Amino acid sequence: MKNPKNAEAIDKNNLKSQLKAEEKVDIILSSNMQENLEKFKAFLEDSTDAVFREFYIGINRIPCAIVYIDGLIDKTTVSNQILKSLTYQISILETNTQRTIDIKNAFDEIKAYAVTIGDIKEADSLDEGVLGVLSGDVAVIIDGSSKLLIVSARGWPTRGISEPQAETVIRGSHEGFSETLRFNTALLRRRCKDPNFTIKTIQLGRRSKTDVAYAYIKGIVNPGLVEEVERRLNSIDIDAILDAGQVEQLIQDSYITPFPQVQVTERPDKTIANIVEGRIAILVDNSPYALIVPVSFYQFLQSPDDYFEKWMFSSIMRVMRWVAYFLTIFTPGIYIAVTSFHPGFIPTSLAISIAATRATVPFPVFIEATLMEITFELLMEAGARLPKPIGSTIGIVGGIIIGDASVRAGITSPIMVIVVAITAIASFAIPTYSVSITLRLLRFPVMVAAAISGIYGVILSFLTINIHMVTLKSFGMDYMTPRAPIRYEDMKDFLIRPPIQTEKRRPISLLPVDMDRQDQ
Repeated sequence: MKNPKNAEAIDKNNLKSQLKAEEKVDIILSSNMQENLEKFKAFLEDSTDAVFREFYIGINRIPCAIVYIDGLIDKTTVSNQILKSLTYQISILETNTQRTIDIKNAFDEIKAYAVTIGDIKEADSLDEGVLGVLSGDVAVIIDGSSKLLIVSARGWPTRGISEPQAETVIRGSHEGFSETLRFNTALLRRRCKDPNFTIKTIQLGRRSKTDVAYAYIKGIVNPGLVEEVERRLNSIDIDAILDAGQVEQLIQDSYITPFPQVQVTERPDKTIANIVEGRIAILVDNSPYALIVPVSFYQFLQSPDDYFEKWMFSSIMRVMRWVAYFLTIFTPGIYIAVTSFHPGFIPTSLAISIAATRATVPFPVFIEATLMEITFELLMEAGARLPKPIGSTIGIVGGIIIGDASVRAGITSPIMVIVVAITAIASFAIPTYSVSITLRLLRFPVMVAAAISGIYGVILSFLTINIHMVTLKSFGMDYMTPRAPIRYEDMKDFLIRPPIQTEKRRPISLLPVDMDRQDQ
């Protein structure tokens, strides 16, 4: 005689084997509440935060049950608007209408009258029910029905709206995205009330089932761009999506380049401004960042402040950022080239002063520069990883102490400390963190080229970087547009920020359906 417990365990194992993350199998529900509840328990009974609550409703005492995950739901909503409504509303309905709720009509009556929550969905398979429960919904199982009610009662702990940490502005909104997807989409909806503003949500990750939303405006965005974004998102096949950074790496055009091909922002105002231009924003649940595609390199040197200040001031600051871009990459390389190969390029008195300060330095210029730059990068990393009050102190005090001590010990020259300081300050002026990292990385191969060939190596490095950037694309758009290829229509918002009155058309490189953003 078979042991019923073993038979039940075998059934549970069979169920679990059918609902593997790698497979798309719909396990059909039965019309028996107890059987459906056992199917849920087969997957969730080992989880101590899974709650299974059985109860009866109506005069006929119809068996019902709810399944949810403790911590993902709002307990007040479950108690008042699900349990209380199911037990009391059915009794009131039967008393007032003089009709009896039986197994045949219980599902429809409960859906129509009992559950007082707006967001209700039906599910006719076990995997839909389990996914709903694991997403923070409540599954209502009713005897006599082979369907489930998936009731929205989400209420997990969340972080409130706070100011962006990586993209601070002087003027403009101080709201930043949070880790909750629906909060983030609501922030975008507040800023764009166009009925054509579309937000679509899919789930990525075979095991994580992470909600990923992409937003655009119909009638502005190029339909081909929407299709390309959908194709790349749907092609992602990975166990878990934990952050927007993973999606960014999986949808970018090339992974063998240090340059970012997707713009990352935690600002809703910046996101909606790009959407209005004809781009698409991608948001990932559990991540406070939005991904914007397509992107050209010049966008990374723009700041939201550019469009909130007068155009003359913004244009000056934008030019300064381009200067900082070149200083970050080429300052150490030019110093190495000039002091090692071409001292005639600088005034004689300055050349003599540099030679005098380097008289006690035991290393060649290239080794000296490399050691100082690596020390600076270590200080940057230490400051970022330590608690905020300590991190800023380490960065400032550590830099001063190490710089002064290395000069006094004769390990480096004062001019090298100045060069490293200029490079560091210039990198801080880049408004996008991912580009700042890229530029700081590129200065090391430039330094190697300068140590080998002098100023010719620096020029060759400049040409190589530009040739590489010209070959890049971002979702079909040329990465260096409007410089390569030259698009004169988009050049006016490239190096300088023109007056708003003159920005009457959207960027032609995006191929938008509606080109006009102002009356001509």
